[in-house]
Amino acid sequence: MLLEKIDALLKDVKELKASNAEEIEALRVKYLSKKGEIAALMADFRNVAADQKRSVGIKINELKQLATERINALREQIATADATDEDIDLTRTAYPIGLGTRHPISIVTNEIIDIFSRMGFTLADGPEVEDDLHVFTKMNFAADHPARDMQDTFFVETNPNDVTKNIILRSHTSSVQARVMDITQPPIRVICPGRVYRNEAITARAHCFFHQIEGLYIDKNVSFTDLKQVLLTFAQELFGADTKIRLRPSYFPFTEPSAEMDISCHICGGVGCGFCKHTGWVEILGCGMVDPNVLEECGIDSTVYSGYAFGVGVERITNLKYRVSDLRMFSENDTRFLREFESAN
Repeated sequence: MLLEKIDALLKDVKELKASNAEEIEALRVKYLSKKGEIAALMADFRNVAADQKRSVGIKINELKQLATERINALREQIATADATDEDIDLTRTAYPIGLGTRHPISIVTNEIIDIFSRMGFTLADGPEVEDDLHVFTKMNFAADHPARDMQDTFFVETNPNDVTKNIILRSHTSSVQARVMDITQPPIRVICPGRVYRNEAITARAHCFFHQIEGLYIDKNVSFTDLKQVLLTFAQELFGADTKIRLRPSYFPFTEPSAEMDISCHICGGVGCGFCKHTGWVEILGCGMVDPNVLEECGIDSTVYSGYAFGVGVERITNLKYRVSDLRMFSENDTRFLREFESAN
């Protein structure tokens, strides 16, 4: 009796038909669910005589396998029928594409911006194709300064009658500071992130373009002490609370006095290692008090206001944080290199 019932179900399963997903689900419930036809057969199987159990069991397994295959086949038919030519993107890549991550330069840039934003600095931006007036003249560069030579700067257009109208690729983001001072009266507290260009040979330690973040603060009674405290806070936020700084006298046309800032090597803790050339210190930025000539050139009364400025090379900071030995790796878009920074996002 049970074998006859199984044969009847086998015949029905072979002829199963469905026109939509709802009907397929109904068939699955009817035959394969816990309360379905096949489950009922398994309950009756306990009453089968011992000498018939093997043959009946084989039949039930055959029925279950056939029902599963038939329902899956109907499901594939419905899915194929539902797909139209409009659903197929022939330009789509044939393999799965993984999600991208931020570039290490972007990671460090955003981290630096966040630190200074929490200290009250706002973002300022300007053009990468600039004029000599904002890149050099307003920044107190002498007319014969080497930076104005063709071998140091990328010139787009030259004006033999007036060098201030020469069009160049900016060599530092100080041009953004000049533009901010042109249109804003103190107090001014801005940071200027961006890409800059210099006519240098591309090597493991230098490139013809790189990224800077410059800062500017102008107000009444601004002192070098204010600058030192801001830079100490920045260094400790970026490299750790135990980081120490030192300021060494230097020269920049747009600041007076000027200094270069070193941090205690975070790799060896200031003891000395190959990375810091066994000095315990690593240079990370240049800074100083804004030269009064710069303030006057930009229409700010230097007898009333003073200020400080600083400039950070993003690639240099990224090298310090992640120990990247070759600057060219930042612009080669090697996915093997970029995947190393997935955990930093």
